[in-house]
Amino acid sequence: MESNLQSIIKVIIIEDYKLTRVGLRSSLNDFKNIQVIGEASSGEEGLEKVFELKPDIVLMDLGLPKMNGLEALEQIKKELPSCNVIVLTSHEREEEVTASLGLGAKGYCLKDITPNALAEAIRNVAQGACYISPQVSDLALKAFPKPGNTSIYLNGISNSLNNSNENNKILLTEREQEVLKLLVDGKSNTEIASELIVSVHTAKAHVCSILQKLCVEDRVQAAVKAIRQGLV
Repeated sequence: MESNLQSIIKVIIIEDYKLTRVGLRSSLNDFKNIQVIGEASSGEEGLEKVFELKPDIVLMDLGLPKMNGLEALEQIKKELPSCNVIVLTSHEREEEVTASLGLGAKGYCLKDITPNALAEAIRNVAQGACYISPQVSDLALKAFPKPGNTSIYLNGISNSLNNSNENNKILLTEREQEVLKLLVDGKSNTEIASELIVSVHTAKAHVCSILQKLCVEDRVQAAVKAIRQGLV
């Protein structure tokens, strides 16, 4: 379970079933770059832990007693906008997926996920991407949130997205195609500039041009449209 990442990803688990919390803590702590620094059994307790310890990732169930997961998620994003929340739930209904992503969750995982896949989800979200379980990826694309400067990582995304009937006659320059691929891969403007050996200003200009040509408002929408239309 080695990782190339050097920094430790600090995680708080908010889950009302103790056995589940114990299992998650044990599994995640087996990964050298992931450390569970706290856990809570309710939304209220979870908020206290999050505000006190300021983790990199909050792993949270939706079906919590009293204050449910969606209410806790809303409070976390209101008080700590930079905090990354991954929903870990058994719910596959569209309303839960829509509400979670709409409130700013950066991941939506079902509880049948393997420890390795969950660790991968945590790593991707910690690096600025979004992680969606394959069973709900199509629902996620209908209501993906619009957090600024965020990329998308759809695990098991439906192959049908590349066969969309949408108009795909979008004329991008060769350089813009390179930038779009890096954007979909989750690269920031600084990383794009470094990889293409251009200035950050130039990289930002290419991204702005891509957003205009794709008729989208942000990087998330650009990534989704690029995948849908087979642009990358």
